[in-house]
Amino acid sequence: MILSGREITGLTDDSRKVKPGFMFVCIKGNRFDGHNAAKQALEQGAEVIVCERDLGLEDKQIIVEDTRIAYGELCAEYFGNPHKKMKFIGITGTNGKTTETNIVKYCLTACNKKTGLIGTIQNEIGDKIIHTDNTTPFCYELFELLAKMAEENCEYVVMEVSSFGLEQKRIGPIHFDIAVFTNLTRDHLDEHKTMENYYLAKKQLFEICDTAVINIDDEYGKRLYNEINCNKKTFSIKEKADYYSYDIKLHSNHSEFWYNYSLDNEIKSQFLQTKLIGMFNISNITACLSVCEYLGLDVFKDIEMYSGTKGRCEVIPTNRDFTVIRDYAHTPDALENILKTLKECSKGKIICLVGCGGNRDKTKRPLMGAVASEYADILVITSDNPRDENPEDIIDDIIKGVKSEKTFERITDRLEAIKYALDIAGKGDVILLAGKGHEDYQIFENNRHIHFDEREIVIDLTK
Repeated sequence: MILSGREITGLTDDSRKVKPGFMFVCIKGNRFDGHNAAKQALEQGAEVIVCERDLGLEDKQIIVEDTRIAYGELCAEYFGNPHKKMKFIGITGTNGKTTETNIVKYCLTACNKKTGLIGTIQNEIGDKIIHTDNTTPFCYELFELLAKMAEENCEYVVMEVSSFGLEQKRIGPIHFDIAVFTNLTRDHLDEHKTMENYYLAKKQLFEICDTAVINIDDEYGKRLYNEINCNKKTFSIKEKADYYSYDIKLHSNHSEFWYNYSLDNEIKSQFLQTKLIGMFNISNITACLSVCEYLGLDVFKDIEMYSGTKGRCEVIPTNRDFTVIRDYAHTPDALENILKTLKECSKGKIICLVGCGGNRDKTKRPLMGAVASEYADILVITSDNPRDENPEDIIDDIIKGVKSEKTFERITDRLEAIKYALDIAGKGDVILLAGKGHEDYQIFENNRHIHFDEREIVIDLTK
């Protein structure tokens, strides 16, 4: 990369990664200001510093208005602007992003469209799986990944777009062909502070897209539809919309519904069955059908074949006379959705094992306790990822929301809690392991990770 006659051998916003010939971009974060590391970066051999103010570095500095924006553009340029070679579908919202990105990618692949996926569980290039640490990767890692996708001839990229990714401008100059809004419920208030800030962060995606597909069953979705100016389509499972599902019938192992859409200016309906259960999954499927219909793809048969997403209402095989499900539900709304679904479909008792993450929004903890005690027959309160907090304090916060008449078991060790739930389960009961979903680890003090895969644990304990 040549910049103003200088050869740039590398690019980073992390002063620890600076090498001779690198460009170092100073970004101010919540805990550290990269501007304070500029001189150190020069001592390590940086060729040029990109900053937001005069650091007195003369010809070694380039001053820009916003280094986050500049870094995104530089990363894109450094990797040859791979985003210009593919079509982007971005999905944002509190719940449903992971399921929807996986379904859309499944359908595109079935239509012989080579597709990349960027999401919470993993990144994918076609059928190749790549580990991820963030829902929306940081700029450098994102464009490095996109370059690989472009090199392997991906036509589409389906991407979970987080509020943090938008707020921190991690997506650089990517423009989305289609952007989907799933819903907005209480989450991440430890970072955003208010629901208004959270909403405004999500809204940014719809300022950089050609077409928006919006869930109008959600109040924030209705607001968003009225506030944006791009081409926009609506979807719903409660009322008539551009795309909507109706006459929904839920069963314990599948769901049935009619899907209404427009083709060549003619209104049509299609009867569908899905292996997924729950009203929230019908909403997810309706969103995905909307995207594919807009793209002109017939994916009805593919939707019926889709068997589910890892860690999302995932049934763990046990060969017992009860059912064990793991789900990522870590917000009050997501927990209520899945518990209501299980309550409607189950013939036995609902045993809910729930915890909350440490160093995260404390105000949702009693809400999680309230929801769990409302819908579960048996409640087991335990740990999630306590991080730097005392797990007992987290459990105390959850218990504050539990209904006074509700009895519960308090078992801090999550493994012991799972063993207890398996021991007391009877014929026809359903055990919900809520909060961790696809995660195969637990996080403790000082970011200490231990391997903890609930699927492996349940299979091992029920042999």
